[in-house]
Amino acid sequence: MTRVLLTTASFQETPGAHHDLLAKTGFEIVREKGPLPESRMLELAGSFDAFLCGDDAITKAVIAKSSPRLKVISKYGIGLDKIDVPAATEAKIPVLFTPGVNHTTVAEHAFGLLLMAVKSLVAEVNYVSKGQWKRLTGHEIAGKTLAIVGMGRIGKEVAIRGKAFGMKLIGFDIYWPDTLTAELGVERYTDFNKLLRDADIISLHTNLTPQTRHMISAATLPLLRKEAIIVNCARGELVETDAMAAALKANPKLWYCTDVLDVEPPPPSHPLIGLPNCLITPHIGSRTYESVVRQATCAVENMTLFLEGKKPHAQANLK
Repeated sequence: MTRVLLTTASFQETPGAHHDLLAKTGFEIVREKGPLPESRMLELAGSFDAFLCGDDAITKAVIAKSSPRLKVISKYGIGLDKIDVPAATEAKIPVLFTPGVNHTTVAEHAFGLLLMAVKSLVAEVNYVSKGQWKRLTGHEIAGKTLAIVGMGRIGKEVAIRGKAFGMKLIGFDIYWPDTLTAELGVERYTDFNKLLRDADIISLHTNLTPQTRHMISAATLPLLRKEAIIVNCARGELVETDAMAAALKANPKLWYCTDVLDVEPPPPSHPLIGLPNCLITPHIGSRTYESVVRQATCAVENMTLFLEGKKPHAQANLK
């Protein structure tokens, strides 16, 4: 019988039709709650025909130990930085993913974080819950300059919402079709440092690559405006953690609002935890009842289509 390792927590914890779809495959499903570190993946490797995974560490060593039994890796989501795709390609293991399923949800979450910061909503709710009627003065986002880093599906959805809020939109991406400016009204910047200088709010929606790792760092943080807000719903490693923590401590008017961290879940000693001008949610940007069903359905369909000898919806390592 085909044996599948299912690790994504939101797939397992959220009700929906994806559970029936997986059950109908007739495969043996082994469930673990990820994201799993390399050490645990190595313990499990070698006894599965398919991985239905989230952000687990699927390294070169894991792939080597999983071969030759492992036939397919079906990623629940779009970020592939935790998977050694070149190693999978060398082992002739397809890496499937699910584009176009979570852009609405993540864009909404980005604006939720932004509004919590500019309106001091977390502090205000906490005051009232303690019986204190303490009223702080917030800011509007209308008229502010919103810089979107990464103009893929999620970045475009952020632009649509920024336009609705009356914001000035600027963006940064290597790939830039004319429609981004013509339809969405986003002004293209090719100088990243200038983008940081001109923005009131920076929203990160780019992939994690060697080029984007620590794009917000000790070198670039001094370029920001004093009351800038950084929103990160992409990957924690886009931001240099220690440098961000130092900047937040030095400038209480700077905000960092993030759904992702470099270590997840973070230890209590993580440098960003507990800072008053840092809002952290536990990687739930795509975790809605609507988005989970879309992602899970696509991931299961990708896996079953491939195992049936059919073309999956999306494959990252096509040759």
